[in-house]
Amino acid sequence: MSPKKETDQMGFWEHLEVLRHCLFRILAVTLVAGIVAFCFKSLLFSVVLAPKSPDFITYRLFERLVGPLQSFEVGLINIELAQQFIIHLKVALWMGLLLVSPYVLYVLFGFVAPALYEAERRYVVKAVSGGYVMFLLGVLLNYFLIFPLTFRFLGTYQVDPSVNNVISLDSYISTLLMLSLALGVVFEMPVLCWLLAKMGIMKAAFMKKYRRHAIVAVVVLAAIITPTGDAFTLTLVALPIYLLFELSVLIVKKTERHADEAPAKEASQA
Repeated sequence: MSPKKETDQMGFWEHLEVLRHCLFRILAVTLVAGIVAFCFKSLLFSVVLAPKSPDFITYRLFERLVGPLQSFEVGLINIELAQQFIIHLKVALWMGLLLVSPYVLYVLFGFVAPALYEAERRYVVKAVSGGYVMFLLGVLLNYFLIFPLTFRFLGTYQVDPSVNNVISLDSYISTLLMLSLALGVVFEMPVLCWLLAKMGIMKAAFMKKYRRHAIVAVVVLAAIITPTGDAFTLTLVALPIYLLFELSVLIVKKTERHADEAPAKEASQA
């Protein structure tokens, strides 16, 4: 009996019970990882607060490419009694979830895999693996490029020399997490387009025809996910999204070509 048939014989409450166990395992592992991250406070925040330092790797690379950059120093401040502890908890939980995310995907795949045929499993594995890699690339791009440049530009921007910038810790953390999550989600675009192309819904010709409309949509999307609302950050976010759109066009085109070649290959083999 195939796994799919065995799954078909399970009742609704049995499915619900299996799902409950999966969610419990995910929650337990995430909490453990979050507690571990919470205990390593110095290491955790040395990573999280690194982009505000003039010695951050991104700034040093820019100095090698374009020469010495203007030095800057932006301080952080906390203005609420319990805010630092709350931020510590929040960052530790997010870091814990990020660290155990491969296990989370493994558990979720184990839940849905019995209901899939072998061919469907292969597509799901490719989609999940590709989506996970692209999400991490989006988070890393934000951490090493978009957020540091945004923080440096806005943190040092002054309407008058007499007005000093002191950024709240909550604003710093919220912007970092928001941009990381947003860029991670946006980087799923090529994977989504690949899946739509596999189903015959997305066509490369359609994407090329409405490229100008896509550019406008990219700018609007960048404006929505940019928490600071300034033109500098909007440009930094919009550029990689547009490049992802062009990458998606190439992926859809390649997928269509493979789909057209498959019948001819099967006919020649027959």
